[in-house]
Amino acid sequence: MATLESRLTDMLTPAVEALGYELWGLEFVRAGKHSTLRLFIDSPDGITVDDCAEASRQASAVLDVEDPISSEYNLEVSSPGLERPLYKTQHYEMYLGHEIAVKTRMPQFGQRKFQGILKAVDNGMAVVETAKHEVELMIDNIEKAHLVAKF
Repeated sequence: MATLESRLTDMLTPAVEALGYELWGLEFVRAGKHSTLRLFIDSPDGITVDDCAEASRQASAVLDVEDPISSEYNLEVSSPGLERPLYKTQHYEMYLGHEIAVKTRMPQFGQRKFQGILKAVDNGMAVVETAKHEVELMIDNIEKAHLVAKF
């Protein structure tokens, strides 16, 4: 995780947890003047629009005081959704047996994108069974991962 994202996670987690939610993860997407800080919150009871608004107000207050981002940005707060992103090792462990899509930072086995069933998580590695073969991916090398929704 990037340094800014780590700092933001450390800064915002207590504020979100004080409201009774879990800070599932966050991402900061730089796009010139239109950057976005996206927070994903979760709770055992699910997340409503009112929950997002409450967490947004709380996060905004912390961000206004701490001012960790020097450029302009938009703050978005939402639930992780059906195709929830996976950020932490615990997230991978929670979804063993589910289909995931992964994009790595550096190529592994000559490619950066993988999709398949998450078979195991151990020692910083995620084992994904793709249509062609089983691959071991270093979790630290994963840029983005998310569940694949089935309808």
